[in-house]
Amino acid sequence: MSLSIGIVGLPNVGKSTLFETITKKQVSRENYPFCTIDPNVGVVAVPDERVDKLAELSHSLRKIYTTVEFVDIAGLVKGASQGEGLGNQFLANIRETDAIVYVLRCFKKPDIINTLNRIDTLLEKETLETELMLKDLETVDKRLQTVSKDAKSGDKEILKELNVLTKAQDFLQKGQLLLEVPWTDEELKILRNYQFLTLKPRIYLLNGTKEEVEESIFKVFEDNHWPYLIMDVASELEAVDFTPEEREEVGLPKESELDTLIKACYQLLNLITFFTTGPDETRAWTLKKGLKAPQAGGVIHSDFEKNFIKAEVINWQKLLEAGGWAEAREKGWLRLEGKDYEVQDGDVIIIRHG
Repeated sequence: MSLSIGIVGLPNVGKSTLFETITKKQVSRENYPFCTIDPNVGVVAVPDERVDKLAELSHSLRKIYTTVEFVDIAGLVKGASQGEGLGNQFLANIRETDAIVYVLRCFKKPDIINTLNRIDTLLEKETLETELMLKDLETVDKRLQTVSKDAKSGDKEILKELNVLTKAQDFLQKGQLLLEVPWTDEELKILRNYQFLTLKPRIYLLNGTKEEVEESIFKVFEDNHWPYLIMDVASELEAVDFTPEEREEVGLPKESELDTLIKACYQLLNLITFFTTGPDETRAWTLKKGLKAPQAGGVIHSDFEKNFIKAEVINWQKLLEAGGWAEAREKGWLRLEGKDYEVQDGDVIIIRHG
C-alpha cells in the first residue's frame, strides 16, 4: 500500500513550495494567488536507513523504499464552496488521499502576497475547515435526496445509511469536523464509502520558524490536541539536497523536516514498516498497525495470505547484529510465528506458504 497525502491551504502559504521540496519536482511557485491551476501529483520514495543497512547485509541487487504520494491543489479562499477562487473545484482530487496536511501561514514576509492581509493562523485554519465541511455537506445533501426516496422501501441497510447521513448532515451544519465526532464502527463503515474530507486524519503544518509562531498559537493547538508541526518550508527547499552534516553546518536540524512530516503522517494513520531482504532485493512494505502475519504476506502477494503457513521473523537490528540469516538461525534468534502474530514496526519477515 502507498500512503497518499493531500495538501491544502490558502493561496501563497507555501503549499507548492512544500510540494516541490518533497518531490524535488519543479512546480509553478510564482508570487500571485492561484498559480497552481492543475493539481500537482508526485510520488516520492521515503529514505530509510533500515533498507540501506539490510541491503548491504544481504548484498541486494536493488533497494525498494516505501512511497508517499502528495497531491497539491489550488489555494482555497473563503467562499470557495460558492465559487470564489479556484480551489474548491479541485477538492475532489484529494478525496482519495489517506490524510490531509493543512498548511498555515506563520512566516512574516510582507513581499509574499497574503489574501487575508494579515497573519492569522487560526482564521486560516477555520477558513480551510469551513470550506472542507461545506464540500462534505454538499456530498451529504446530494446523497440524502436519493437515500430518502429509497428508504421508503423499508430496507434495513438503506435506513441505517439514512440515519448515519442525517447525523453527519446535522454535525456539519453545526460546524463540526466528522473526524471529531464519536462514531461507531458500523457508522464509520458507511461514512467511509463517501470519502468525506473532514473524516480524514489531518495534521497542521505551521509554515515558519519557531520564533515566528506566537506562544498563544502553540497553546491553542496543544489544548485542543490538534496534531501539528512547525516547518520553515522555504529553508527546507533551499536545503533539499544537503547531507545531514551540511544541514547542521547551516543551523538546520540534522533530520529533514520533511522526513519528520512523513513520519508524523505514518503515526497519524497507524502505519508501520516491515521488511523483506535477500540477494535479489531489500524492500520496505507498509502495513496497518495491528495486522497479523498473514495480512503482511498479502501485502507482498495475495497468494501468501491465502496459503499462509508460518512466518520467520526477526527485528532488523537483531538480524544486523547476527550478521545474516544463517547466523541468526544458529543463535536461535529467528522466531517462527503463526497466523495470530501481530507484525511489529522493523520486523524482517520470510513468509512460508503452501
